[in-house]
Amino acid sequence: MNVIEINNLTKHYGKSRGISNVSFHVEEGEIFGFIGPNGSGKSTTIRTLLSLIYPTSGSAKIFGKDCIEFAPEIAKEIGYLPSEVFYYDNMKVIDLLKYSASFYKKDCTKRIKELAEILDLDLTKKIDDLSLGNKKKVGIVQGLLHEPKLIILDEPTSGLDPLMQHKFFELLEEENKKGATILFSSHILSEVQRLCNRVAIIKEGEIVQVEKISVLKENNHKKFKIELKNKINKGFFNITGVTNLEEKENTISFLFRGDINIVMKKISEIEIANLWIEEPDLEEIFMHYYEKEA
Repeated sequence: MNVIEINNLTKHYGKSRGISNVSFHVEEGEIFGFIGPNGSGKSTTIRTLLSLIYPTSGSAKIFGKDCIEFAPEIAKEIGYLPSEVFYYDNMKVIDLLKYSASFYKKDCTKRIKELAEILDLDLTKKIDDLSLGNKKKVGIVQGLLHEPKLIILDEPTSGLDPLMQHKFFELLEEENKKGATILFSSHILSEVQRLCNRVAIIKEGEIVQVEKISVLKENNHKKFKIELKNKINKGFFNITGVTNLEEKENTISFLFRGDINIVMKKISEIEIANLWIEEPDLEEIFMHYYEKEA
């Protein structure tokens, strides 16, 4: 079952670019990454999906229901954390969270306390007295207090220190184990690589690729570094699929794309002292797609 289905979703702001023909789906129980630099259309897609703004054309469904027609019903089962959070400054944290919980018509008191303890959030402070990071913690608790089936996060870690980011990721993984589906939008690729199985890459309002991260890695260059026991003929590794070849004394390094058996067969013909093969990380893959499209 697909929890999110987006088909040719388009949003124009007059003559300004928004998003164009965005299509992807998020499966039930999945942590799905949505990546692109700032201004690429991530937030516009999410806001349109949540019916905070209306599309110019195209459609979106959550839980199989049209996002506009059934918006109030869908909202009860969604936890949303926007990229920037704004609150009533004079309210205490606990009062704000109780007010948020009242929309779901369920007692969230125990859940609020559990989340506040995990995130080290002082519930007695006024919003105005909180740092940017603590305001973001309030947003996280607000998004999770009703134990939603779908969690939508837009640049969720801005303002959080590294230790709190780690706790937050553990919290998300725990929610996912309990059955929550997560749409994780970010321009920080290491976060997406850690949490997500599949990813959509967006550029200038258009989707350029939707794929499993493992497949993206398989279809990209692998980095080879070889330490030689003996010298070999210059150009020995000038074979199809090899690029960025560097030869320095007893060390050779290059990028390879293609059937790995070909390059391994070539390596078997020489005496080596050591061998390193590295997978590309998501950042390298991301840059490859952006450079290719450009």
